[in-house]
Amino acid sequence: MLSVSTFLSEVRETLIPSREGKDGPLPPLLVAMTLVTGLVDAFSYLVLGHVFVANMTGNVLFIAFALAGAQGFSVASSLIALCAFAVGSLTGGLLGSRLGDNRGRLLWTATGVQALFLGLAAGLSVLAGSPVPAGYGYALIVALGISMGVQNATARKLAVPDLTTTVLTLTITGMVADSRLAGGAGSKAGRRLVSVLAMFAGALIGVLAILYVYSVYPLLLAFVVIALVSLTGRVLSVKRSAWVGK
Repeated sequence: MLSVSTFLSEVRETLIPSREGKDGPLPPLLVAMTLVTGLVDAFSYLVLGHVFVANMTGNVLFIAFALAGAQGFSVASSLIALCAFAVGSLTGGLLGSRLGDNRGRLLWTATGVQALFLGLAAGLSVLAGSPVPAGYGYALIVALGISMGVQNATARKLAVPDLTTTVLTLTITGMVADSRLAGGAGSKAGRRLVSVLAMFAGALIGVLAILYVYSVYPLLLAFVVIALVSLTGRVLSVKRSAWVGK
């Protein structure tokens, strides 16, 4: 019973944290950003042709698949995604270096930049139509890759445990390897499972929208979510709290 109580407490603290806590409102905002990862990667993989704009591990493998002659994979698309993500990470890193002492300001500034690129991508998607021509496809990969690079670098600088917003491999490993069953002190399974489910939900919503409604909807929803995260971060960081920093 205690383990169940601890699990539910971790879920609650992730989704409805105390504003006076160490990370304040950051956990649910980062969960929302994790949802965005699922949305944009669903779009990029299904609409832009077997390429990820958030999860770079997949692109490294896709380049190897393409070089080996596997059908449906593009060296150019995956390389462009990697380069765009690196540019976005550099941008996020620069913002982190200049604004990192104030986590609230860093959050709303970085997500504001991210929202601009997501909005650009949504507009390009509308103009491109379906199927997406190669030129538009590369432009979309660049815009989305930069956007997700900014997000990943920002989440890294904010440094909220188990909420990286993009990479789930270590999160899932921790759920099992740190569990009491494995002899660990506790896996923080509640928070980690919320992160996994957020990305799953984003991907599921994105795929359903693409298959049954309109392919641009995942990008529009991602834009709205990130814009709301930026606005919320700005409003909540006006009042100095422990989570904001200096």
